[in-house]
Parts: sequence; C-alpha cells; structure tokens
Amino acid sequence: MMAVYIGVAVLIVAVFAIFGGMKWAQNRALAAAMATPTPGPNAGSKAIALVDGGTIGASHFPVSDTRTGGRGQPVDGLTCLSQEGQTLHIHSHVALFDHGKQIQIPRFIGFAPNPQLPSGGCLYWIHTHDASGIIHVEAPDLHPPGGGPYTLGMLFDVWGQPLTAGEVAGFKGPVTAYVNGAKYDGDLRAIPLAAHQEITLEVGTPLVPAPLYSWPPND
Repeated sequence: MMAVYIGVAVLIVAVFAIFGGMKWAQNRALAAAMATPTPGPNAGSKAIALVDGGTIGASHFPVSDTRTGGRGQPVDGLTCLSQEGQTLHIHSHVALFDHGKQIQIPRFIGFAPNPQLPSGGCLYWIHTHDASGIIHVEAPDLHPPGGGPYTLGMLFDVWGQPLTAGEVAGFKGPVTAYVNGAKYDGDLRAIPLAAHQEITLEVGTPLVPAPLYSWPPND
C-alpha cells in the first residue's frame, strides 16, 4: 500500500506543478503584453500629452466608418461583443501623417451595428473611443485566436482600410514607419499593439520626427 500512497502523492504534486506552470506562463504573457516600451532615438524630444476624449491631427475620416471592415462579423478571428473583454486591457497609439500633415485616427473604429443585441451594436476587441489615436485592446483572451500578438494589421482590418508599404488608409506613397521612435522596416501589418506602443506611419515626404507622447494617468 505504501507504493500506492507514494504514487498518489507524486500524481498530486505533478498536477499542482502543471497548473502552477500554466498560471506562471499566463502571468508572464500578461506582463509581457502590458510592458511599456522604451522610446527609441528618433522620438520627438518633447512629449505630447494624450487626453482621453481628445483629438490629434486634421479631421479626414467619417466617424465609425467601417463599411468595408467590421460590421459585426468576425474579423481576423476577432468577434464583435456586447461589451469589452476583461482578460487583456492595454492601449497603444497610432499617429498618421500624410506628406507631413498629421491626420486624425477617427473615433469609434470597431463599433458596429448589430440589431440582434439589445444595445443595437457591438464592439470589437480592438477599437477606438476618440480621435486621439489611442487604440484600445480590450479582449477576452491574452492572444488572438490565431496566436501571437494583437497587431496593427488587425486594427486596419476592423477599420476596413488598407495598410501596405505604399498606402495607409487611402493615402498613397512610400510609407515610413517608426515604433517607439525607432525606424521600423518590417511588415507594417505585423507591428504588435503592445501596452503604450507608439506607432507612427508617415506617407510620402517631408518626414517629421516621430512624436513622443505622454499617457493619461492610469491609462
């Protein structure tokens, strides 16, 4: 019987170890997603204050115009929910320039009508509340269904706007990108939407220094 008791004890310890390892991995993934990056060498020297409910840039896009993007159907595996997800809640920032002129990222990207819901609408895991350029990732899971991070490409797919090396949201020309002030030469769609990630997309010239932002308290 002693061998049976020992075997049961070992099994219990193994189960606790497995669940402990899973919890550790989840906490580590959450901490990595919420880590604030360090500004790169090309960031603007004076921080621009971000304000919830504010606007940055010239108005160009209609509010909540996602006719070619999310209209309630899943987009890149992201569903449209009746309320924000609670597992992951982080904010990134996107600044868009067209030939040196800053353009507003519009309010209510990711808000969609849905007559089947009592509220009459739904909200994607990635969305905007205002025209400040702050991007909200409020998701029920740490990672999207396909794995990896939530990305800039997902935001543009929900919005229904193109994002390529030669076009951003209808503005056409060579695109220069900065992530936290450092020049980015990779796939624009793959840029992760990490906590306090500052993404600058500049179409054409002249190029302006990538802005540096200060975040609202508790944001």
